[in-house]
Amino acid sequence: MMIRGCKVFLKSSVCRVGSAGSLSRGTHAHTAFRSLLKEQLNAIKVAGTWKAERIITSKQDVGISVQGSNNKILNFCANNYLGLSSHPDVVEAGKKALDEFGAGLSSVRFICGTQSIHKKLERQISEFHGREDAILYPSCFDANAGLFEAMLGPEDAVFSDELNHASIIDGIRLCKAKKYRYKHRDLNDLENLLKEAGNSARTMLVVTDGVFSMDGNVAPLKAICDLAEKYNALTFIDECHATGFFGKTGRGTEEFFGIEGRVDVINSTLGKALGGAAGGYTTGPKELIDLLRQKSRPYLFSNSLPPPVVASASKVFDLLLSSSELCERVAKGTARFRSAMTKAGFTISGEQHPICPVMLGDARLASQFADKMLLEGIYVIGFSYPVVPQGKARIRVQISSAHSDDDIDRAVDAFVRIGKELNVVS
Repeated sequence: MMIRGCKVFLKSSVCRVGSAGSLSRGTHAHTAFRSLLKEQLNAIKVAGTWKAERIITSKQDVGISVQGSNNKILNFCANNYLGLSSHPDVVEAGKKALDEFGAGLSSVRFICGTQSIHKKLERQISEFHGREDAILYPSCFDANAGLFEAMLGPEDAVFSDELNHASIIDGIRLCKAKKYRYKHRDLNDLENLLKEAGNSARTMLVVTDGVFSMDGNVAPLKAICDLAEKYNALTFIDECHATGFFGKTGRGTEEFFGIEGRVDVINSTLGKALGGAAGGYTTGPKELIDLLRQKSRPYLFSNSLPPPVVASASKVFDLLLSSSELCERVAKGTARFRSAMTKAGFTISGEQHPICPVMLGDARLASQFADKMLLEGIYVIGFSYPVVPQGKARIRVQISSAHSDDDIDRAVDAFVRIGKELNVVS
C-alpha cells in the first residue's frame, strides 16, 4: 500500500497519518530535530526577541488596516519613503503591463525572458544614476549575492564595513578575494587595511552601505572615495535606503555629499522607495554589466522580473526624473520628526535621514512600546537582537513624503504619552 509515495506497514512507524491527515515521520532523528527547533524557538520567546508578524488587510499606504484593529492605523515603519507603492499612476502602469506583457516570463533572461520594458527600465536606472549601464535582479539581495563572485578573484581584495547589510556580507563570502573587515565608518582602520593589502592585490574594492538601515547613519562617502583614489582602489555602495529620496533630487548618498559620479558601482532596490514591489539592480561601467550578464549566478538562474513590477518601477522613475518635490517633502518631514522627538527627550540615532531609530536599549521594552503604539493607532516595530546588537533595541521610525505634518505630530504625541508611561522620558 502507498500513501503519497511512502510505504505503510502494519508494524512500522516509517510514516504515519497525523491528526490533520498529513504524514509525519517517526524516526528518532526527526523527533530529536523537532525538539531542538522547539527549544531554540522557546529561547527566542524567553529572551523577548520573538518577531511576530502583524497582518495588514489593506494596500500599503500611510493609513493601513491591521488585522485585529477596527481603526485605520498610521504606518511609520514602511520603506515606502516616497509614498508611491499605491500611487494611482504607478498601480495603473502595473495593470497595463499585466494586460500587455502578461504575468511573468516563465524563464530566465538569456533564454526567453527579456522584454522591451526590462531594457527600458535598465536605461532609466543608468540615466538616473548617471552610469553607463544597469542590470536587473529579482531583489537587491540577489544583486549583492551576484556581484562580488563575478567581479573579484583570488588575486583581489575586498574591504567591507563591519555593519554592512547581511546581503553584502553573504555576497562577499561567495567570492574568492582576500577579505578585510574595517570598523564601522572608521577611516583610519580602512586606510591601514588598504596599506596592508596594496602591494599584493590586483584589484581592491571598498564596500559600504550608503545609509545603514538599522541606525540611519550615513557612510563618510567622500572620505572613502578619497582613500580609494589614494590607494588605487574601486568603490561600491549599496543604496537601498537612499535611492529616490536621499539627496536634493533623490540621487542618493553621492548627491548628499556632492560627489556625483565618484563611486564605481552602485547596487540598489526597486522594493522600497521605487514602487515598493520587488527587484534590485547593479549600475556601473558597461563592461562590468556585460560581465554580470555572463557570470552572475542570481541573474542567470532566476526568472525575469514580472512585467507589472517592471512597469510600476519604470513609472516611478518617470516621476522622479520630472520633479524633486517628493524628495523635498521627505526631508521636511524628517526634520520635523527628529526635532520634536529630541526636544521631548528621546535619543534618535542617525543623521538627516528618514530612518529615525528611537533608541530604547531593552528588547522587551521595545516590543512592549511598539504594542502600545499600535493601540494608539501608530504602526511601528521594535527591533532587537539579532537584527541589532544586544542592548541596542530600538523602534525604527521611517518618514514618508506621504506623511502630513499632522501625521507626524500625532506620532510624536503618542511616543511622548507612552514614553512617560514606561518611564522612558520624563
